[in-house]
This record gives sequence, C-alpha cells and structure tokens, in this order.
Amino acid sequence: MFGSIFSFPHPVNEYAARVVAGCVLLLSILLAFTMSLPVAVFLFYGFLARVLAGPTLSPIGQIATKLVVPLIIKRDKPVAGPPKRFAQAVGLMVSGLALIFILTEQSDISRILYIVLAVFAAAESIVGFCAGCRMFALLMKMGLIPEDVCEACNNLNFTQS
Repeated sequence: MFGSIFSFPHPVNEYAARVVAGCVLLLSILLAFTMSLPVAVFLFYGFLARVLAGPTLSPIGQIATKLVVPLIIKRDKPVAGPPKRFAQAVGLMVSGLALIFILTEQSDISRILYIVLAVFAAAESIVGFCAGCRMFALLMKMGLIPEDVCEACNNLNFTQS
C-alpha cells in the first residue's frame, strides 16, 4: 500500500508539471508580498508531498493531474520522472529555508527566496524550462547521479502528442 502512495510517477506529464509550476509561481509571488505563514506552510507541504508521492498527496498536484490537464489541456507530453522529482526536492529545500526565515522573522531573506522560486517556476510554467531538470542532467554528466538513473531517463520511448 505505502509503495504505491510513496512513489513518483515515471513518466510525468509535462503539462501537469507546468500547471503545478504555475501554481507555485502564483503562491511564491503572493508570499513575496505577504509573508503569510499559512500560505508558506501550504507551499512547503506541497513540495514535500510531491517529493514523497508525486501528485498523490499534493492538492496542487491533484488539481493539475485530475482536473486541469484532463478537462482543459487534454494532452499528454511524457517526460522523465526522476529529473522532475529532483526539481521538486530543490523547491522543497528553498521553500523550507524560506519558511524557517519567516519563522525567525527574517522576512527579507524569505522574500528573496520566494522571488527565486517565482523566477524558476515562471521559467517552467511559461516556457517549459525546468532548471532543476537541467541541474539533474549536469549531475548525471558529472557522475554524481548513478548511471542506472541516467539509463532509466534515456531509454524511454515517449510519444509526443
């Protein structure tokens, strides 16, 4: 049971990932202006849920995969899952640091971190550039990510729609 809940999809629908990134963009902009603790916790939880279980435990992931993509976008564009999970882990670290800085009343640092999140989420959601995925690829080239992960990403026969 837990294996199916705590797993990350491979492949991932790029359109769903871009919808999630669009929501992260909006939340990050909101946080840069408001420093709202409940919104900061929600954003952090979303990244944590997506790292642990893909869209399964993430409210934004569920909206993207069950509502927006099937009803509005109506297309799939499969991409490798491990780089997207890595990107979510980077977002988890950044949003976690920002949350810590909110809790310690260092809102200027939090604001900068939320702006950074917003920039990278905008790149993903608007133009489809995933900086975390690019970092993942560079780490594979450097040999810091095992070849079997690289092999899994390189040997998928995705059909583009």
